[in-house]
Amino acid sequence: MEIDFLLIGQGLAGTALAYRLKQAGKKIRIIDQPGANNSSRVAAGLFNPVTGRKMVKTWRADLLFPAIKPFYQELEKVTGSKFLTEKAIYRPFLTIEEQNEWMGHSADPGFEAYLEKIYSESQSEFLKDPYGGVMLRNSGWLNINNLLDAMTSYFKEELIFEKFDESLLLQEDGLWSYRDLRTKAVVYCNGLGAMDSKFFNFLPFAPVKGEILEVKQEFTPDYVVNRGVFRVHLGNGVHRVGSTYTKHDLDVGATNTAKTEILGRLMDLVQLPVEEIISHKTGIRPATRDRKPFLGKHPTEVGVYIFNGFGAKGVSLVPYFSEHMVAYLLNNKAIDPEVGIARYFNYI
Repeated sequence: MEIDFLLIGQGLAGTALAYRLKQAGKKIRIIDQPGANNSSRVAAGLFNPVTGRKMVKTWRADLLFPAIKPFYQELEKVTGSKFLTEKAIYRPFLTIEEQNEWMGHSADPGFEAYLEKIYSESQSEFLKDPYGGVMLRNSGWLNINNLLDAMTSYFKEELIFEKFDESLLLQEDGLWSYRDLRTKAVVYCNGLGAMDSKFFNFLPFAPVKGEILEVKQEFTPDYVVNRGVFRVHLGNGVHRVGSTYTKHDLDVGATNTAKTEILGRLMDLVQLPVEEIISHKTGIRPATRDRKPFLGKHPTEVGVYIFNGFGAKGVSLVPYFSEHMVAYLLNNKAIDPEVGIARYFNYI
């Protein structure tokens, strides 16, 4: 069988790219290994325009955020499923100086699309926010499990459930063969699996382990609270809370150290006891050394590409960059040098 594109991995990145290629009329197949460590399925799913300890506008926000809701809403429409939740994010101020700084941001046109309101007083007796905080808009969260399950049904026979064996990928007469498939192009969307590829093992992945909890706790405001930890209300008093971030312990198992850290940060933010810990999940994110994704073509191999390395911000990055990647694959439109893998060709 001859196809246009063989995609490796059906996490968030592979799903988005496969969908856009299919919409462009291309014949695709996706190889995905069920039950593998899939960082997409344990991700928090937040899209947040203001991030980090210093509370700065996230990288490329003005390009990325206009693409987020239209893309996921389109996927909801074609699958008949619901997985996007638009929700304000409240970020408490830690100091009066921070409050003053954000009062200044309120007059900055560059922040207008993301600022709902700035508060100078606490918004709840249950929150540790004596200096108030900033309420953000154009934010929310994605139920990635629901999305991936819905898109699995959408792709149907285009999905091949097996462990990808790169030794079976062979070049024949200008095409790549894999078992009974013949394809013009192979795209690695398989997260950290690409680290072991003979084509892309030169790229500086920087894996990061993250752990999250789901807990029962009172106080269910109509916004996400995010400072030190995020706290997303899933319904019925259950909240997703996290996440940790470590480059050293990359074992896939959950740890008591991380659980203690998350609960401690939560108690610093929401001053109520946790009634129950419902789940404790962990995943290894395919982050990169410079925290920017990997897009592009192998420097010497014809028809071998990568769309990968989205780390903890995949929900925000993937809608825009999947469109960017398709424009490159189909129309040879230049890849943004900040995300193109050409920035690392001297590592080969």
